Amino acid sequence: MVCYTEVLDSDTEIVVPDDDSGLYAIDILDPSWFVKFIHLSGVYHFHDMIDMLVKCGYKKGTTLFGYGYDFRQSNRIEKSMEGLKAKLEAAYKASRGRKVNIISHSMGGLLVSCFLSLHRDLFSKYVNKWICIACPFQGAPGCINDSLLTGLQFVDGFESYFFVSRWTMHQLLVECPSIYEMLPNPDFNWKTQPQIQVWRKQSDDGETPAKLESYGPIECTTLFEEALRNNEVPPSVLKFRCQDSCSWKIPQWICFKL
Repeated sequence: MVCYTEVLDSDTEIVVPDDDSGLYAIDILDPSWFVKFIHLSGVYHFHDMIDMLVKCGYKKGTTLFGYGYDFRQSNRIEKSMEGLKAKLEAAYKASRGRKVNIISHSMGGLLVSCFLSLHRDLFSKYVNKWICIACPFQGAPGCINDSLLTGLQFVDGFESYFFVSRWTMHQLLVECPSIYEMLPNPDFNWKTQPQIQVWRKQSDDGETPAKLESYGPIECTTLFEEALRNNEVPPSVLKFRCQDSCSWKIPQWICFKL
């Protein structure tokens, strides 16, 4: 099963910019003049890395490229896979047949792993090395908890007033297939089992004003179902990660070094 989101307004089209050889889309998440003016560091994504690589001699459009994608969609959706394929081909040709080194961050690593699983021949042809930074291969419990229960917040303190609010982000993310692909893997041997602790207003016996409840990787599904009950997204979407994560099979010839 591969999920995707649809635009409800037929007059609206969401397009990921490909300016500056794709680097514009991954540089600053909100490139508005005000964000740049107050320097909201929380949304400066690959900005410093791009500057560093340019100073090291990499040339935009020749040896340095970026790939932006619609983060709401499933990481395996055909449009994203074809887009990454085209970007790798362009980088390969621009560098006169030299294989590409990929640097991915967070959920971008899931996108690359999906491409590796679905197009291993192309990956072997175009990619030399893959540097993966903070990828949630076994899920991102903290991110999921915030996304589904309270809303995710990229920046804190005073700066948060100038970015998307928690509730607005919550309403956006609960309908994004990619979020459910980051549910914690219940079969993974966690060193410390991820848990959600929630204070209930009243205990079952009605004698205490509040009760602390804990939910593990499997039990948290019931909590998320309760949180999503008043949304249009069916609770069955919570099964999506458990059913599909095991199909991201990494070829045997790939080895990971720490």
